[in-house]
Amino acid sequence: MIKKFFNLSALVLGSSLFGFGLSAQAADLEQGKQLFTSAAQPMACAICHALKDAEATGSIGPDLDDLQPDADRIRKVMVEGMGAMPSFADSLNEDEREAIVQYVISVTQ
Repeated sequence: MIKKFFNLSALVLGSSLFGFGLSAQAADLEQGKQLFTSAAQPMACAICHALKDAEATGSIGPDLDDLQPDADRIRKVMVEGMGAMPSFADSLNEDEREAIVQYVISVTQ
């Protein structure tokens, strides 16, 4: 009986932690979308990039739906900048940049 109780407790605890992970991930994706569409500084990503999920139609930078960049590429370009794209290293913290990365990956892969 005690063994069944501990197994059930572990299952409930594991389910709770898993559920928490999902809502934390959803919050990160929502933050990434908000930053992409309007909140990133010095300018929102949507001004320059097309991304269907964000209803973004920018044409200065590449269409991210077509490009389907991997996470490392997005991180590098956000920190270093590229062409007309400025660096976001000083204007967004690492968590904000990572939220954008995860959002873009989640809707383009």
